[in-house]
Formats: sequence, C-alpha cells, structure tokens
Amino acid sequence: MTKSVHRTSPHWSLAFALALALASTVLLFRADAAAPPAQQVLIEQFTFDPAALTVPVGTVVTWTNKDGTIHTVTSTTKAFASDGLDQGGTFSHTFTAPGTYAYSCKLHPRMTGTVTVQ
Repeated sequence: MTKSVHRTSPHWSLAFALALALASTVLLFRADAAAPPAQQVLIEQFTFDPAALTVPVGTVVTWTNKDGTIHTVTSTTKAFASDGLDQGGTFSHTFTAPGTYAYSCKLHPRMTGTVTVQ
C-alpha cells in the first residue's frame, strides 16, 4: 500500500506569511488614520474656551483648568462629570454617540459650554 504525502511548498508558506503581515500592517495603519484627533478646551477666566466645539464620533475631549480657582466639567444630562479640577488639572471624556452635549461648572453655573458630536 502506498501512502500519499502532501507537501506544502516553502515558497507558498513564505508568500502567505508575507501577505498576512502586509494585510495586518494595512489594517493597523487604517485604524490609526481613522482615529479622530483629540480636542482641547481650556478653562480660563471663568470661561470654557472654546465654549462650543464640534467633533466627530470617537473624539477624546480634554478640559484643562488654567484658573487659580477650582472648576468642574459637568454634563447637564449626567453623561459625564469631573471632580473639582485644581489649577493645571485635566478631565477627559470620549464622545461615542452623536448629539449635542451641554455642560457647565457646577461651582460656577454661568460657565457653560457645548460639544456637538457628528
């Protein structure tokens, strides 16, 4: 009785490995390229700057307190809320769904802002 042996060409294995590596690299590059840039909001002189921000879904927004007074970043719908931010303190939130998100400083309610996510 004769056994049949199937052998894979080493050239085929190398070509497959290279194609897989290339496809993985392209997918990783495309994922990085598709990530929206981070956005900054400064808290200065009892205002949010910019007070209105429009960003794509998936954007990380970071607020930085430049004032010598404690402030918060508090969504009016409780979608996000920071603790009190001392001078130099930061708070970040990733916006994962479209909509308009109003927020204020709960310690200084006249300080308001909006993030519109498209």
